[in-house]
Amino acid sequence: MTSHDVVARVRRATDEQSVGHLGTLDPMATGVLPLLLGKYTRLAQFFGTSAKTYAGTIRFGTATDTYDAEGQAVGEVRSVVLTLDAVRGEAAKFAGEIEQMPPPFSAKKVDGKPAYKLARQGKTPELKPVKITVDAFAIESVDGDTARFTMQISAGGYVRAIAHAMGQGLGCGAHLASLRRTAAGVFTLEQALTLEEVEALGAEGRLEERMPHPRTLLPEMPAVTADEQTVGRVRNGMQVNLPEYSGAALVKIFEGQRELVAVGRRVAGTLFQPFVVLV
Repeated sequence: MTSHDVVARVRRATDEQSVGHLGTLDPMATGVLPLLLGKYTRLAQFFGTSAKTYAGTIRFGTATDTYDAEGQAVGEVRSVVLTLDAVRGEAAKFAGEIEQMPPPFSAKKVDGKPAYKLARQGKTPELKPVKITVDAFAIESVDGDTARFTMQISAGGYVRAIAHAMGQGLGCGAHLASLRRTAAGVFTLEQALTLEEVEALGAEGRLEERMPHPRTLLPEMPAVTADEQTVGRVRNGMQVNLPEYSGAALVKIFEGQRELVAVGRRVAGTLFQPFVVLV
């Protein structure tokens, strides 16, 4: 199942045509895929830099063209047994800010086309390395040719590219054998709903009960409850004074406790301009 498939299924379950996801999850992977519905899709731009947390396994001895278990084996297939120290030593090379070459089978655009479409045609996409940050990378265990790990990586980073690079570094080839996203920014696996739960709650008209409270979204922004006059000005795109938030660059403006009206951007002092209005 692709991320697009998930979006389509949620559209049917909720009767909401405007649905978008916050960062593609590879079809092989499982776990957290945050979705924005309805007017909240307008907030997507504020989630673009959220780090992702994963748990998974890397299999050594075989490299694949997609860098994961769904691809075709390339190069020599070897039988290997690695030590925990050896794998941890290689993993340490990927800590912090690094330059990463995206996989040829990826959604990165090359002359306006996704790289994976060119790769499927037997062409080699001309990709460029990008800077990413690996905030944490722990090898939990090694059993024969398989290593179990956890990782936190910045947006735009590919876990399978790190698995592939580790195989190159150890001289035996490797690919990502399994992957589960346990968190995407503030959204965690513990909070998540299965698709079946979404469909059941949607049929009962109770889905909103299980969604995060709007005030918990984008916790880095202060939340202000505006009076009726201020809300009216905000909805019309007019500048408003929010005296208590003169130090904040962006604020969430609410009508009542749950109705998120807009994100305001500070112009100067206590004056804010509606930056994104949710209508």
